[in-house]
Amino acid sequence: MKIQEIRELIRLIDQSSIDEFVYEQGETKVHMKKAAAAVAVTPAVVSAPAAQPAPAVTVSAPAAPAPAAMPVQAAAEAPATEADQPAVSAAKQAKEGAFHQITSPMVGTFYAAPAPDKPPYVKPGDKVKKDTVVCIIEAMKLFNEIEAEVEGEIVEVLVQNGQLVEYGQPLFLVKPE
Repeated sequence: MKIQEIRELIRLIDQSSIDEFVYEQGETKVHMKKAAAAVAVTPAVVSAPAAQPAPAVTVSAPAAPAPAAMPVQAAAEAPATEADQPAVSAAKQAKEGAFHQITSPMVGTFYAAPAPDKPPYVKPGDKVKKDTVVCIIEAMKLFNEIEAEVEGEIVEVLVQNGQLVEYGQPLFLVKPE
């Protein structure tokens, strides 16, 4: 089953009143369920969180070269209260000025690890060099390794594994050295 077919299924399930959908063909299994709340990544099975009414997706396939999680829109954050404003603006200032942003050079799917059963390339607290691979962006079935471009420490990972990313979207915050 191709990724575009899975995306189309997600759109159809999202627009319907169906709460759960299962499709099996050979060793491939697609399981979608609305209102899921957890993320679990294991070899051959990937689950994604969903905001109402977007469906969660579980895809099982033999010997997949990379995780096949589908992007699902995240729930909107609650608006900040007056008490939260100083903390919000301080975090925003820190993200905008003190840290280098590693951005996506293309539209595609973000993968934090080289394979579902492997650890992520980097996590917060890890030291990186300019040529350190920090993630993979899959675009048109090509897996593109993204390098840090700066020496420093990973402060924050801004996207989730399997999430669709846009050109120029920040992926990581790095405290330069």
